[in-house]
Amino acid sequence: MRLDKRLDRAYQAVAKLELIDAMFKTCPWESRDLIKTGLRQWLRCCAAALHDGQMIGMPSRAVDEVWHGLILCTARYQAFCNAAYGQFMHHHPVGGAPDDIAAAADPMDEQLRRTVIAWELVAMPGESCVLWNLDDRVGVEEPWGIDLARVTEIQEAVTEIRVGVRN
Repeated sequence: MRLDKRLDRAYQAVAKLELIDAMFKTCPWESRDLIKTGLRQWLRCCAAALHDGQMIGMPSRAVDEVWHGLILCTARYQAFCNAAYGQFMHHHPVGGAPDDIAAAADPMDEQLRRTVIAWELVAMPGESCVLWNLDDRVGVEEPWGIDLARVTEIQEAVTEIRVGVRN
């Protein structure tokens, strides 16, 4: 299936996904609306990564907690994955991936670089990503994230590649 059709399918499934209180049991941070936006953006990034057989890094501890909560709702998570991606999306925490997934051994900076690239593929026109500094915004004590200057650097490289491909 072409990437644009896969992304459309994922976008629709992500929009329809009901984010229930049970998913927030280990996520004490507020605002839930901001964290929900982050999770939805993350799940859309995953569609681009799965299409390309890539592993991306998680830029937000708060979003990671809610994603774990979703995963624990196993039937809901499986149905979502089937609707969004046409396959089950496994979770491979740092150090927990099978040896045959080479990208899992990549440094987190490389995995996060791929997350920014995935975002560039799935972002709607004019949409800004909340993932890069979400933990700071919701008060996570030991925030994850990506330095916004690094995000800009990666985005500019993607733009240069796109312009080069068009010419």
